[in-house]
Amino acid sequence: MSILKHLAVLGLIASGLTTAAMAQGLDRVKACFVYPGPIGDGGPSFQHHRGAEAVKAALGDRVELDWEENVAGDASAELVLEQMATAGCTIIFTTASGHGAATNAVAARFPEVKFEHAAGLRRDHPNVSTFSARFHEGRAVQGLLAGRMTRTNRIGFIAPVPSPEVLVEINAYFGHARRVNPNVELVLEWTGTAFDPVREARAAEAMVAAGVDVIAQHTESTAPLEVAAGAGGAVLGFGQASDRAEFAPSPRISAIVHNWGPYYFRRIGALLDGTYAQVDAWDGIGSGVVLIGQISQEVPLMIRVEAEGLRDAIAAGTYHPFTGPIRRQDGTLWLAAGATASDAQLRGMDFLVAGIDGAIPP
Repeated sequence: MSILKHLAVLGLIASGLTTAAMAQGLDRVKACFVYPGPIGDGGPSFQHHRGAEAVKAALGDRVELDWEENVAGDASAELVLEQMATAGCTIIFTTASGHGAATNAVAARFPEVKFEHAAGLRRDHPNVSTFSARFHEGRAVQGLLAGRMTRTNRIGFIAPVPSPEVLVEINAYFGHARRVNPNVELVLEWTGTAFDPVREARAAEAMVAAGVDVIAQHTESTAPLEVAAGAGGAVLGFGQASDRAEFAPSPRISAIVHNWGPYYFRRIGALLDGTYAQVDAWDGIGSGVVLIGQISQEVPLMIRVEAEGLRDAIAAGTYHPFTGPIRRQDGTLWLAAGATASDAQLRGMDFLVAGIDGAIPP
């Protein structure tokens, strides 16, 4: 389903809210958002902001939006959050894994404000919720495409920091590439941050120099796709967070699209109707929070059908991206044959799977 269709569904949900239900909660919500990157670059921050704007469009004057861009996961995040809390924000969404410590620290000082941390696992206080998406489901589809499309048998992944979410995605990507292409090798580059076009470009350039011809990324900028585009069709890539259709038909062959509008609507709507409660949300392809962007015509029909079949099986719950046997990088068994990983196992992942040569930075 396209982003536009999801936003249309969001509007239908909004029209179904009753005035009586809303009256039990707040009359108005000031929803504030903290983004690690710019909202105009088409990346993850753009998608978070697009979701926020969809809620505003659906709920009108009952919602006021405020936001701050380019907030790193350091002490500066805590300052931004304090300013928002004192400025009357009812609920504050922090949207990078690095914002976790600041989110919990400021939440302790402002118990009347609701805080929600994306990609977070820490809920140290009753006013802190966490939310994320099963992006590893999308990475499984990307891995299949990468394994089928590589000509050099070397694929790449540009990662920010080694959080469990990122490690799960790397392992899903490589595991599904290796599943369809036993000869595939993974080149792994770490940038140390979610948004740094210079570092991301350097990482992509190093990969291309090492013979990588398909690159995925968990970082925000378009720099890796720009590097791929400069390779004259020899290197393929994926849209990250948004469709990145401007890079189609080459080098962009598909995308993982983050569709946050329904989640933000649900949480802000709960404040308005009085049903808000602390949650730890983790939705995936089946719920529409994770979308697979259109697979390019650059991909042969049979491979497109195979990738779409994997997407649909994951959405239906008939296939789990982490089904054993799976071994850790050191060769020890992590998951027995036929077993599927629990959510707790995935959210605590702290290793790379067997077959990956790269290391996890300290």
